[in-house]
Amino acid sequence: MVDMLSAEAEQDIRQGVRAVLKDFPDEYWMRKDADHEFAWDFYHAMAKAGWLGICTPTEYGGGGAGVQEAALLIEEVAGNGGGLNAATMVQVALFGLEPVVKHGSDEQRRRFLPAAAAGELQVCFGVTEPDAGTDTTSITTFARKVDGGYRVTGRKIFISRAEQADRVLLITRTTPKKDVAKSTQGMTLFLAPMDRDHIDVQPIPKLGRNVVSTNTLFIDDLFVPEEDRIGEEGQGFKYLLAGLNAERIIVASVCLGIGRAALRRAVEYTKQRHVFGRPIGMNQGVQFPLADSLAKLDAAELLIRKAAWLYDNGLPCAKEANEAKYLTSEWAFEAADRAIQVHGGYGYTKEYHVERYWRDVRIERIAPIANELVLAYLGEKVLGLPRSY
Repeated sequence: MVDMLSAEAEQDIRQGVRAVLKDFPDEYWMRKDADHEFAWDFYHAMAKAGWLGICTPTEYGGGGAGVQEAALLIEEVAGNGGGLNAATMVQVALFGLEPVVKHGSDEQRRRFLPAAAAGELQVCFGVTEPDAGTDTTSITTFARKVDGGYRVTGRKIFISRAEQADRVLLITRTTPKKDVAKSTQGMTLFLAPMDRDHIDVQPIPKLGRNVVSTNTLFIDDLFVPEEDRIGEEGQGFKYLLAGLNAERIIVASVCLGIGRAALRRAVEYTKQRHVFGRPIGMNQGVQFPLADSLAKLDAAELLIRKAAWLYDNGLPCAKEANEAKYLTSEWAFEAADRAIQVHGGYGYTKEYHVERYWRDVRIERIAPIANELVLAYLGEKVLGLPRSY
């Protein structure tokens, strides 16, 4: 049984991460976001300090840590002022390759995991499609079997880090949906090469998180060697589920970090800003919403810790992981919105940074799964209500 992290272990992680983050303050991220520039120096600093490989098994050059440690790491990264920009740059390295860890071959683990842990291998996720969205079983990107591998054709959308990626964790159909007994059958997972001669990457202009681009991939006759297939043909959907609960917990921790950063900025401002001869933080109309956000974020943190402990001990945690993602994304967005409100007109300017937190955390109510679908899951799987979708 894995113990809960001790206060000493937690502080070691927080202080170690902060030692790297001190060189990348809010102003750094404001410039990178405005310029739409990938933050390679931050990424390399995190890799050099060993944080990218914290969750990679020790036999493949990593730290062998669990979700409890990863949650603390990503909370600090997001909460330092980098928000979702900073978090996205390290998030895939934490549990993005969990399908390879759990279902890949020994050769694949040796080939991919040490390089990813060292920051030498860039990976993106190729799951969502324009006409499928969250309904992954309805994807149409198809991998046709040929000598030595597969030929893949199709489209993927909302793909982060595609411009930098060397590989794409790509889910495809190898049997059409109409020809399988269950919709989850006939899907195959690859860690495919990002061959730019056969993958056209088109950035999508968007509201926030502009350090890391979001892209559409047009895949045309991409050859994927058989040795890059993860596990058995037709079982890819099952493999893809390997890291979903961990992903929910990590996303919740990102939101927690952003929410706390927004609250910290709001509190500092309301102490310093004087109107009508008094700090605005004296006014209950300002003070009470911030206190309310504090209580909500503290409660969400406890749920994240519980979900992470359950995951690390191999216990059922889908309920807690989904609840953590839902509540923290809602309450962190509320905290960021309140931070803008108490700043008044200044909150709408880039100088005070809270508008960037607001833009960053808004997407987490939609991705990687919309909060409405979280509620649908809890309604059906936990409360036992009829399936609503």
